[in-house]
Amino acid sequence: MTKIRVSGFSRESIVDGPGIRTVVYSQGCTHHCPHCHNPSTWDFEGGYELDIDDIVALVKKTGLLRGVTLSGGEPFVQAESFAELAARVKAMGLDVVTYSGYTFETLAEMAKEDPSVARLLNATDILVDGPYHHEERDLSLAFRGSKNQRIIDVPKSLQEGKIFTLEF
Repeated sequence: MTKIRVSGFSRESIVDGPGIRTVVYSQGCTHHCPHCHNPSTWDFEGGYELDIDDIVALVKKTGLLRGVTLSGGEPFVQAESFAELAARVKAMGLDVVTYSGYTFETLAEMAKEDPSVARLLNATDILVDGPYHHEERDLSLAFRGSKNQRIIDVPKSLQEGKIFTLEF
């Protein structure tokens, strides 16, 4: 069984992407953004491991979900495991929102060298990208904490070869 190191999860959230979502918070992050909302997720040895099967079972038991959000920490540092989870979520007819401190452009470059990053990026419907910048904090923004972060339509962006952002 494939495992993911997590700091926790929320069974039902309406603030981590559109609709009702289950949120999986990855454990481990290299970005260490000043004033991070989840600094407890930075330590790669923190949190606990969960089997992907157990997460999928939890998602199946939760009604009225639009999808699953992969947050952090940094999901792309566990790209292989999160790609598997994302693929299984999509097979259930749900969408995937992924939060990353990396920009879309950086992830696209990483994906050229790392097939796991490519799989996770390709399984993501919406990417909220970029590090949190406290000086650009804006509480009126939907689904993100600072103005530099973008909400990206990943399939369209990959298909067209340029970034398409979404507004909520």
